Amino acid sequence: MCPYLEAQSMAGPKGTGHLWLGTGDMIAKLRPVLLAAVAAAAIVLSPALAQAPIEITPPAQSGARPAAPKPKAPAAKPKTPKTPRAQVARPKAPAPAAPSAPAGEPAEKPKEEQSSPAAGGTPARGDPAAPAAIVTIQSAFAFYQRGYYATAFSLATRLAGEEANPRAMALLGEIYANGFGVPQDFQKAQQWYRLAAERGDPAATFALAMLHLEGRGGPRDLAAAAKELEAATKLGLPAAAYDLGLLYLQGQEFPQDFAHAAELFRRAADAGVVEAQYALATLYKEGRGVPQDPTESARLLGLASRGGNLDAQVEYAIALFNGSGVATDEAAAAALMRKAATRGSPVAQNRLARILAAGRGVPLNPVEAAQWHIVAKAAGLSDSWLDEFVAKLSPAEREAAEKAAKPWLAAATASRS
Repeated sequence: MCPYLEAQSMAGPKGTGHLWLGTGDMIAKLRPVLLAAVAAAAIVLSPALAQAPIEITPPAQSGARPAAPKPKAPAAKPKTPKTPRAQVARPKAPAPAAPSAPAGEPAEKPKEEQSSPAAGGTPARGDPAAPAAIVTIQSAFAFYQRGYYATAFSLATRLAGEEANPRAMALLGEIYANGFGVPQDFQKAQQWYRLAAERGDPAATFALAMLHLEGRGGPRDLAAAAKELEAATKLGLPAAAYDLGLLYLQGQEFPQDFAHAAELFRRAADAGVVEAQYALATLYKEGRGVPQDPTESARLLGLASRGGNLDAQVEYAIALFNGSGVATDEAAAAALMRKAATRGSPVAQNRLARILAAGRGVPLNPVEAAQWHIVAKAAGLSDSWLDEFVAKLSPAEREAAEKAAKPWLAAATASRS
């Protein structure tokens, strides 16, 4: 008799005669996107840069040039936005430190660090000298992406001061936000992002929203984040449309509106944002804001899965196994579930254990089934059916499973420390 695979929070079709893999609460897994502002800005700089891969972290270099400062680990994705705290006034910009501004330039700009290169000044040791004649935003980004942060800072400072270039202002915000070549300073990052956002730069507008959302550079301010996300969405930034859709889905800053959330998710999904593809798939699966459509849900899950979204890989494998909105393919489901399990998904590890225990889509393998059950259970995913399955194994099989599980348990422990 085939085991019944149900989700922890969903009842499924017991007694249907086939191996059912439940999905659980998909919407609860949705999280905001954190987009690198520099990457977003560089995409629209020029056709040449738009066609080239965007590398925010500089590649390893060989030769005489000293290694670039090691980037700090990226900030963890913020949790689903909660009720905002009291709004705070935006900080006033400090006294001007940049060259006199042309018409339309604000009277004040963020002060620079004393140790930072002044416009046209001497770059840090190991960085090439800033060009004296031709200074373009493309060259500033090129130096930034190659790890020459002091030179990029110098060029961006000149462009921000002499031309009021919003992309240069966004780059200065990015440099301060990451602490690349300067002390990390979220307040200065916020000020530069705001100057760029006021001039219509979509990437800076989005980055400013993320700082408000995370409470970096000031108290967490969901209302301000929502305002900037709405502005970035109107400026055509797909990631902002997705995050704004989450706010409409949660119904905290805006009245809950599943239909509008779906519209925003679709805009981002069509532009290739995998998180939006997964989010829209959940709405089609559950019929929230859109007509219930398992086929469209599976199509979107497939796109997000191929784009590398871990939750989508688990859900699409489930859809493939159960034939939900897509032709049944147990072998493909097992392969994709294994991929998600090795990436650390406890749900995938549990489902893979059941697939191996039943020998569906893969050869029957009790030892490996027990191995993945041990790993998933250590992550907090209990399963009484698999407990009984493992209890019936021979002592030698259980010992082999425990030995095989040890490296995965050690890796999981290390990742949490």
